[in-house]
Amino acid sequence: MHSEYCGSGKFILGMAAGMMAGTALGAVMAPSSRQVKRAAHRAAKRVNDMVDHLADSMDF
Repeated sequence: MHSEYCGSGKFILGMAAGMMAGTALGAVMAPSSRQVKRAAHRAAKRVNDMVDHLADSMDF
């Protein structure tokens, strides 16, 4: 009976360690706010350019 509890304890400990490692890796890999702002600015510029192009095509 002791080995049964020991096995499940190791599983819980391993699962907790994996979750902590995943959280740490996710924090390191997350883009900075500057990169997010830059990407949003580029996307907004592309949308504006496409709207202008569409308006020119439709003679507005």
